[in-house]
Amino acid sequence: MAKKDDRNQPMNVEHADSFSGFNAPNSITTLNGHVVITQGTMKVTGNLAKIHFDADQQVSRVVVTGNPAHIQELDDSGNLMTGDAAQLDYDNINGIAVLTGNAVVHQQGRGEAHGDKLTYNTQTAYITGDSNGDGRVHMTFLPKPKPETTKSAPAKAPAAAVSAPSPAQKQP
Repeated sequence: MAKKDDRNQPMNVEHADSFSGFNAPNSITTLNGHVVITQGTMKVTGNLAKIHFDADQQVSRVVVTGNPAHIQELDDSGNLMTGDAAQLDYDNINGIAVLTGNAVVHQQGRGEAHGDKLTYNTQTAYITGDSNGDGRVHMTFLPKPKPETTKSAPAKAPAAAVSAPSPAQKQP
């Protein structure tokens, strides 16, 4: 799950080639070109982003399109989640990322999911998927890593040497 306090962090536009709009109640600001947005450990990138403000002038939603749109975030254990899709619709109030169009989500140490639409809860790491194209969602679940043992394998005793009897030892 995402760090519990990430949504309480400021949302920063780290880069955009241009923008239009302003922080006003019930408004939308549009960012164009090489967009990079961060909030706590979350980073979102894409070609175009629309930041939606609610009546209290808080960021309620961010819709990013790209080739691909990308999201990444660390969970409380320090594991990285990454997601890529044609479009990312991030609900900043509830911490829900909806990835559509050739969507893929990788969870470090857990596995990955592919589908036309993946919905990822950044707080709980719960994921759902749908596929409108081929009717299938593809997933890979990774096994839990086995702990490494520090014991070395016991040394094998050398095999007993077998020697042929010498000519003097031959019996008639």
